[in-house]
Amino acid sequence: MKQNLLLLSLFTGLLALGACGALNRTNGATSTNESETMLKSETSLNALTSEEEEEGWLLLFNGQDFDGWRAYGRQDVPGAWSIDDNAIKINGSGEGEAGAKDGGDIIYNSQFKNFELHFEWKVAKGANSGVFYLGQEVEGQPIWKSSPEYQILDNENHLDARLGKDGNRMSASLYDMIPAEPQNSKPFGEWNTGAIIVYKGTVVHMQNDEVVLEYHLWTPEWEQLIDNSKFKGWQDMINAGGDERQGYIGLQDHGDDVWFRNIKLKEME
Repeated sequence: MKQNLLLLSLFTGLLALGACGALNRTNGATSTNESETMLKSETSLNALTSEEEEEGWLLLFNGQDFDGWRAYGRQDVPGAWSIDDNAIKINGSGEGEAGAKDGGDIIYNSQFKNFELHFEWKVAKGANSGVFYLGQEVEGQPIWKSSPEYQILDNENHLDARLGKDGNRMSASLYDMIPAEPQNSKPFGEWNTGAIIVYKGTVVHMQNDEVVLEYHLWTPEWEQLIDNSKFKGWQDMINAGGDERQGYIGLQDHGDDVWFRNIKLKEME
């Protein structure tokens, strides 16, 4: 009997040891998978995949410097902009739009006509910014007088979310004209994905992988949108993209801390 009990005890111990080893192997595999996922995420930041390269995507930000970027109306980059944690950051002045001593909007130094633009954005608490497209560089005139704007906003803590009409100043909206629906932005401090598609006058805004609005440039409906907004009568906005129907991509300095990364673009015929 004692011998049977001893054998049973030994067998139970071996089972426990085996289970422990299996658990350790499972935990080890989990840790390895997590490490691989983190490594993959880090190595793909501000980079194109081989598939994207084959498809003709352009990387507009390399994660290290302002190569390809400059101030609107200038050839340098304003001091209020910096590279922070692999992202382009506008360092807020706390004084509203372009309130910094060496601030102002920046643009990518190429013009685009038909394209798909992808980016990620993050805001500090109460922050406001925007992504401009089809912008014209007109001497003595800010870019927002000629360029549609994809709104960037902390919807919970910035006043603009309560202004305008029907939420048309909340994040991913066509600023002051069309609200983003559904409104699916993440809270301040978290990264959001954004996309803008412009193709022969059709424009689509996306936020966090969902289409949130669509509209059509250079149509009577487009002019009606402008007439019902703060841009009423602005001919450069009505004729967004100018005679060539192309323009600059821009990032807005609205006086708040905002970050941008993974900025890439694919031109379309």
